[in-house]
Amino acid sequence: MTEYQQIDGRETVYRDGTIKLHGEEGFEGMRKAGRLAAQILDEVAPMVEPGVTTAAIDDKIRELMLDGGAVPATLGYRGYTHSSCISINHVVCHGIPGEKPLKDGDILNIDVTPLLDGWHGDTSRMFFAGEPSLKAKRLVEVTYECLMLGIEAAQPGARVGDIGAAIEAHARQYRYGVVREFCGHGLGRLFHDAPEVIHAAKAGTGPVLKPGMFFTIEPMINGGRPHAKVLNDGWTAVTRDKSLSAQFEHSIGITETGNEIFTGSPKGLDKPPY
Repeated sequence: MTEYQQIDGRETVYRDGTIKLHGEEGFEGMRKAGRLAAQILDEVAPMVEPGVTTAAIDDKIRELMLDGGAVPATLGYRGYTHSSCISINHVVCHGIPGEKPLKDGDILNIDVTPLLDGWHGDTSRMFFAGEPSLKAKRLVEVTYECLMLGIEAAQPGARVGDIGAAIEAHARQYRYGVVREFCGHGLGRLFHDAPEVIHAAKAGTGPVLKPGMFFTIEPMINGGRPHAKVLNDGWTAVTRDKSLSAQFEHSIGITETGNEIFTGSPKGLDKPPY
């Protein structure tokens, strides 16, 4: 089925299941959107402290997006009413910002997607509120390693399945579970597009990676079993066994010789501690 999305109230972009290949205009648009997304996470990093509410962080994110000339892609998306997703401890993804204060030792993922000049910059990072446990720190560190190994596997001529195979192989060394209910996705003019990037996959399977493809890699790694479930609010996904979960996300583009990360931190704050 074909889906469509209005861009800036003018242009209609269609999702028809095809994997889109972009030229230099697309790369430049994604660089700008991705840089703004990364800058926003840099700016909110000092806010992540015990006693701060995730609603306050979300308010700041919305302010930074608007100041940067962008709008939050999540605001109004399928009825969602916030400018970011903030997922704490055993929340896998799509955590809804609220008035509950962060506690010392909490780990949290902040996921932002500014829509800038018609292009989506989608990224997320883990943050520490206070001093987390060694167990939590190791999970976060390994999850970041999984992200970077997945990106390393994303080379022209490789296949989408090679990304998930690299991620799963690393996570399994630590007996961590790789969430399968959610995946990375194509993006660009559309927020979510083909291809789907599964984070636990068989090498040599899936579409061939070609220059001009844009997509996210965003592994969700659980400290226990891989299974997740969505709560009654229709958004918040949690681990079924209540184990901790961590996630990092970058948006990348495949180039003639490798790949380009659009959402790297300008301040070098790509993983905690910051």
